[in-house]
Amino acid sequence: EGKGATEPRTLTVTTILEDPYAMARGTELEGYCLDLLDALAKMLHFNYKVTVVKDGRYGVVSSGGNWTGMVGEIIRQEADLAVAPLTITSARDEVISFTMPFLATGIGILLRKETASQGASLFGFLAPFSKETWTGVMVAYLLTCLCLFLAARLSPCEWKEPKSEENHFTFLNSLWFGAGALTLQGAAPHPKALSGRIIAAIWWLFTISLLAAYTANFTALLRSGNEPLPIQTFEDLVKQREIEFGTVEGSSTFQFFKNSRNPVHQMIYEYLDKRRDHVLVKNYHEAVQRVLESNYAFIGESISQDLLAARHCNLIRAPEVVGARGYGIATAKGSPWANKLSLAVLKLGESGNLDYLRNKWWETTCFHKGPDTWSPLKPQAMGGLFLVLAIGLALGVTVALVELSNRSRHAAEREKKSCCSVLIEEMSHRFRIKEEALWGVESQY
Repeated sequence: EGKGATEPRTLTVTTILEDPYAMARGTELEGYCLDLLDALAKMLHFNYKVTVVKDGRYGVVSSGGNWTGMVGEIIRQEADLAVAPLTITSARDEVISFTMPFLATGIGILLRKETASQGASLFGFLAPFSKETWTGVMVAYLLTCLCLFLAARLSPCEWKEPKSEENHFTFLNSLWFGAGALTLQGAAPHPKALSGRIIAAIWWLFTISLLAAYTANFTALLRSGNEPLPIQTFEDLVKQREIEFGTVEGSSTFQFFKNSRNPVHQMIYEYLDKRRDHVLVKNYHEAVQRVLESNYAFIGESISQDLLAARHCNLIRAPEVVGARGYGIATAKGSPWANKLSLAVLKLGESGNLDYLRNKWWETTCFHKGPDTWSPLKPQAMGGLFLVLAIGLALGVTVALVELSNRSRHAAEREKKSCCSVLIEEMSHRFRIKEEALWGVESQY
């Protein structure tokens, strides 16, 4: 600064053509990385000259032991910086220096929506509720039928003379009554005692609310066309055989699965390695074409897949993301620019400029055109309904016990016996379970 000030240094920057990081527009380049580079140059006062990596690769160790791609150009000092979607890995960090990440990402699965929905409609009628909710409904049904069965045996109003009368509410009849209420069809016999009617009324309330929720969510599912993906995780991807899957040859994603000790990841690497000539692609453009035109799933950087899904409305990324990592700017090992650029990237993040660039280049209209998002009902959304049912069942069984206790007390007064002994005798008569009494083989119902 002052009279002895020198001209800003001109840095050679290597990048790779990939939408939206660096894209050719005539003789010029534009994209996220170009805007980021421009912002860094203004903060650190340097000029730059951008070149596209000669071999079109990010950088891996070749069979001869030399690094290819942008990493190789940095090592050979053909470039001062690499500003691109270059993933920070331990192998690369041993030979070059990275700044702190300017974008966070992971590894995801990109699918075509039509391919992703194959086979999802066979049991689509179960989709409105999650597996946990269906399990809760089955448990509630069985528990309600059991409580109805117990109340019918305990209550004197339902079963006056256990020694001479037959109880119509066998366990099978209780199951039939519960199933009839669940489908709004009704079924005999109907409870006569207050305890049984309390349980029946609570179960009717539960089933009406349950069916209303099912109908509403199923209608929303049909209107949205947003069926849950059959491939949610990498384990789902490995287990199926209809869809081929691959990644970019020599990418950090391929190395991640190669070095992982996770059994599922090892299976993915074995699949990729055995079929490398057929399933590996050279770049993201080729990957997108294969996903769009065939039964192919692309494994790659999740943030790039989000962009592809934003640009191509018939693509979708599966929910699971593994291998959290980040994109960093690469410099030569020991270069003083690494610390300067890291501090500048941190300042850009704190000022919101990185978020602005992300929103600018990842802008899409697909999400606005699509319908509202949909998801299966979880048990938490119906927790109050299950709670009311549980309180009603407990109340019904309690009322049945009170009815039996009152009968036993009056009988004890007449027979001059202990109330407890009469109650125990009454219980023994009512729960002398025979096969025909339990299963209703001889019942007229």
